[in-house]
Amino acid sequence: MRKPNIAILGATGVVGREITKIVDEMKIPYNEIKFLSSAKSAGTEIEFQGKKYIVEEAKPESFDGVNIVLASAGGSTSQKFAPEIVKRGGVLIDNSSAFRMEKDVPLVIAHVNDEDLRNHKGIISNPNCSTSQLMLVLKPLNEKAKIKRLLVSTYQAVSGAGLAAIKELRADTEANLKGEKFENVCFKKPISFNVIPQIDVFCDNAYTKEEMKVVNETKKILHLDADTPISCTAARVPVFNGHSEAVDIEFENEISPDEVREILKNTFGVEVIDDPSNFAYPTTRDASGVDPVFVGRIRKNLAFKNGISLWCVADNLRIGAALNTVRICQKVIEMDLF
Repeated sequence: MRKPNIAILGATGVVGREITKIVDEMKIPYNEIKFLSSAKSAGTEIEFQGKKYIVEEAKPESFDGVNIVLASAGGSTSQKFAPEIVKRGGVLIDNSSAFRMEKDVPLVIAHVNDEDLRNHKGIISNPNCSTSQLMLVLKPLNEKAKIKRLLVSTYQAVSGAGLAAIKELRADTEANLKGEKFENVCFKKPISFNVIPQIDVFCDNAYTKEEMKVVNETKKILHLDADTPISCTAARVPVFNGHSEAVDIEFENEISPDEVREILKNTFGVEVIDDPSNFAYPTTRDASGVDPVFVGRIRKNLAFKNGISLWCVADNLRIGAALNTVRICQKVIEMDLF
């Protein structure tokens, strides 16, 4: 198996640091590795596998000789450097939304639609965090009974909005408890002791961009018909880390809660915690810092024929961002696609 030269772009950010950590945990094979960032963060020291590296400012020539770039530096940065990476023969695995819905760019969840990787033309997109955890759950169920209709409600942690949002939740909570005034910056409403039914900007159809990402990305990853009815409501909750989702699925064919449990118990990356009589169901605390997507509250949906309702929870910084980025990298190496 060939070993690539790897670069981590956006290495000093929340997700970039998590990517670095997971590259180490998964023992991704490489010849050389470098860490890149904006000029502002360049010069930062990173310790990786017992060695100290100085983070370099990302420039076009930074990608000379680099085979795979793991990027979490924002859409504008990815758009700026993508042509330079591809021109130099590299493969960009991008964590931003910049290329997700482009026809020639595979949108991939590792172990869900790996074969789509073979169609890459130098750029591979990592899906949105709320979509990512959902796909590992839906893929085997769709194969068994075929999704006819899908409703998703997400309850998303502030870490999905970055380090500043994490700090804002902490500061806002402290101010609230002391009865002091606090001016929120990251969110349109106060986040402490609150639930905000808006993530990203509103579209013309009154859905937010975050909600439409779930709709459109789900169809692309699972290769569903374009007219498959999917609806999503996304809310920000005062949780530091871990996204939760309430999922209601109508299937073409009959499927029972017991069948769903059995299928998901044997699905890669999924762990079932489902014994409500003993208060056994997953929460964000179960998911934070670990890899599985946890599923519970599996039951027959009372509104749909052939309907199932379930609850799923995952660490959004891992499965929703860094972990899947590194898993894609692993697949690209294993499949010799660089």
